[in-house]
Amino acid sequence: MRHVPAGRAAALDRADETVDRLLDAGREPGAVLVLTVGAAHPWQQHELSFGEERYWAQLTEGGDVFYADAELARPVRRSVVVLVVNGGSAARAAAAYAKALRHAEELLVVCGGTDPAVAGASLAAAGAPAPRVLPA
Repeated sequence: MRHVPAGRAAALDRADETVDRLLDAGREPGAVLVLTVGAAHPWQQHELSFGEERYWAQLTEGGDVFYADAELARPVRRSVVVLVVNGGSAARAAAAYAKALRHAEELLVVCGGTDPAVAGASLAAAGAPAPRVLPA
């Protein structure tokens, strides 16, 4: 897990920078899932403007970075999940963190929010495995 410190107002920008770095490092776009705790990512809003059916088809196709709300109910696993803590309550952020950890196969990057040690402690209290912290 990696943590990218940012306030709520800057969390989306840090997430976009993180996605760019992941792609520049050779990650395939379809390997990345971006989840927001607060307001929807602007790209998600854009894609939804073409209709729900087309939006969800992109998830199934898996060829591009997919942007969704952290409460995503559909089963999806991607190599990398970028969790954007850009709003919502602390309880919602903690629940989103636990869920994002289950969606991530290799790496979870948390942009904004609390220190990952705090999130890890809340997961441990809930009986979830502690995340492995990777260098930035």
